[in-house]
Amino acid sequence: MAAKKKTIRTIPQERAPVREQDPHSRVANFAEVACGFRVEDALYEAERCLLCPDPACVEGCPVSIDIPGFIRKVSAQDFRAAYDVITATNLLPAICGRVCPQESQCEGVCPVGETLEPVAIGRLERWVGDRAIAERWTSIPYIEANAYRIGIVGSGPAGMACAADMAKAGCAVTVYEAFHQPGGVLRYGIPDFRLPNAVIDAEIDNLRKLGVQFECNTLVGRLFTIEQMRDEMGYDAVFIGTGAGSPSLLGIPGDALNGVLSANELLTRCNLMVARKFPDYDTPVPIGRQVAVIGSGNTAMDAMRVCLRIGAEKVHCIYRRTKAESPARAEEIHHAEQEGIEFHWLTNPVEILDDGKGNVRGMRCIRMALGEPDDTGRRRPVPVAGSEFEFACDMVVFAIGTNANPIIGQTSKLKLNKRGYIDVDANLAASMAGVFAGGDIVTGAATVIEAMGAGRRAARSMKSYLGIRDSAVVYLPERTGSAGKLFGIDPDERNFARLRVGPAQRASA
Repeated sequence: MAAKKKTIRTIPQERAPVREQDPHSRVANFAEVACGFRVEDALYEAERCLLCPDPACVEGCPVSIDIPGFIRKVSAQDFRAAYDVITATNLLPAICGRVCPQESQCEGVCPVGETLEPVAIGRLERWVGDRAIAERWTSIPYIEANAYRIGIVGSGPAGMACAADMAKAGCAVTVYEAFHQPGGVLRYGIPDFRLPNAVIDAEIDNLRKLGVQFECNTLVGRLFTIEQMRDEMGYDAVFIGTGAGSPSLLGIPGDALNGVLSANELLTRCNLMVARKFPDYDTPVPIGRQVAVIGSGNTAMDAMRVCLRIGAEKVHCIYRRTKAESPARAEEIHHAEQEGIEFHWLTNPVEILDDGKGNVRGMRCIRMALGEPDDTGRRRPVPVAGSEFEFACDMVVFAIGTNANPIIGQTSKLKLNKRGYIDVDANLAASMAGVFAGGDIVTGAATVIEAMGAGRRAARSMKSYLGIRDSAVVYLPERTGSAGKLFGIDPDERNFARLRVGPAQRASA
């Protein structure tokens, strides 16, 4: 008997609630804020999916997860199958379910959201990913090894996604990471209360099970160059996913005072180098009593909430636009407000003030008003004449964006664009043969899932470059029929036969 078709009136009308730590207690710890779904919550939320025959959510996902497919498996309580559906295109569900901006991607185009709150796709993905970690599930396909060696520069989301696809294609993959632990921005940029390190470790272990090798403490461009990877080191193709981790500053007077630092430095010290547990760990971190964080993106939210947890008495958000224009996820702003962060909208710093001893004593700010929209579509902030005022603080954190990591560009002959990012074509191929790039080092700062999508796109291009058979590409509808085939084989497959050389032949070679 066919299942009765769901309609907006027959599905559960409210989202399943998610448990969270109490705001007053969580500001004193780094434990995860959102506790995730229970089984009954996941089953309830899965029933809210209309299982659309032409799902907009799949188009809204940068890696094209079969979202109705995995939700259908959750509803059937075949949770392992749900994990297999997700990991066919995304090996990091427990990570993406936590940090991806689903509200502007898959959930943003969910038809349920036109009338009710959209299906909580991200929370369902996280639940499946967490269950997989608890049950130690893996999705390791049969892999036919080939002779190709692939070098990946950077172990962030773009590098990991590319590494996974190339390993599945049978290549020997080595990932080089400058820091002492793999994970890239997932490890150094996102605090444990949003993304626990144990989750990152579990997802990276799945890559190791695919055969991916990680070489940490290896700064490509200093120990060896991209050219050397392609030449002396024998890599058949290289992918660069080094991200955009060089912080931006405003360039205002006083930004070199003691007590001024970037959010990147603050978060790297606290997350990767565990400065929050100083002196148990060797890395110290300065912390003021009154902290002002300039910016209102997700990184700014992380920086502010970290400052509260490591001892700041009061933390302020300084942003030149309004809450409506804030680039941070609504959930992150909500959590920050719950924890007592004080927001100062339409406020822009023009100078950081010196206490006479080289330390921060405050900022001079100016009120802003919103004018006409700029190139991003957001209304441009305009200074209000005569509205300058002093703002008391003893620590300033800049969280206003990042620039391309410069080392690769400085040490290779790769073509860069005018902003210093690696210049690539439509296939993510760089100017050097066999070298590809993707993620933030190409586009500038973007989301985790967008970086993963770029890594997968680059992997497809790398397979094409190397002539590795890719069934997702070879068997496109327009390739059916015999026209243009040689002995019944599409030339694009570039198939080859393996020959085993016997002892006599080797001796005479």
